[in-house]
Amino acid sequence: MRIYLLFLSLFFLTISTYAQRNKTKIENLQNFDQKKIHFGYYVGINNYNYKLDYKINPEKRTLVGDKMGINVGLIGDLKLRKNINLRFEPGLYTNKSEVIFYDRQKFTKNIDTLRTLKSTYIHLPLLIKYSAKRYNNLKPYVLGGLSTSFNLSSNQDSPEDNNNGVFRLKTNSFYYELGFGIDFYLQYFKFSPSIRGVFSLKNEVVPDLDPNSPWTGNINKMSTRAIFINFSFH
Repeated sequence: MRIYLLFLSLFFLTISTYAQRNKTKIENLQNFDQKKIHFGYYVGINNYNYKLDYKINPEKRTLVGDKMGINVGLIGDLKLRKNINLRFEPGLYTNKSEVIFYDRQKFTKNIDTLRTLKSTYIHLPLLIKYSAKRYNNLKPYVLGGLSTSFNLSSNQDSPEDNNNGVFRLKTNSFYYELGFGIDFYLQYFKFSPSIRGVFSLKNEVVPDLDPNSPWTGNINKMSTRAIFINFSFH
């Protein structure tokens, strides 16, 4: 979480500094926003976590330990109106997280209380971007929309479950996304850092075969909560 707070601090500091330095500068890429369609790419980092809802409130809750992952992808941007754009940002996202079950009395071995989830996603968001008025060489924006993803490491169809050390997730999920960023108009290209929250709309856990499983038996719903920080180049 510290890196995201650091990003936000640097984000607003950069806006302030850049605005002060560009009060009298000539605008770069003056005709860039007149394009009906343009393309770009992005690289970034992600942090995937899960929100767990239980059938019966446990004495000790399951903990999801999140780790930082990597994002890479392409951008297709369609101008709808003066400050409104439709964006498609297909990407490849990798991440690893650890699910720790603290109710140890249900397990015969301590090793059974830990599951490591390595995930590779094909992420497909369709977003609406609304931009503020351009100020010299910068322009803030907000964006939001819907997305779907395919987890290539989900183990959804595996005949094995947690009794064999396999924690299964559903391959496909749907999300809504909300975020903000800023466009910096540089001499030869536009650079756009952004931060976005991603929230799953469905249950992603595949229950174990045993309905009384100590791993999934008490989980009613497990849904993604993620943060994406992307650095885009247009």
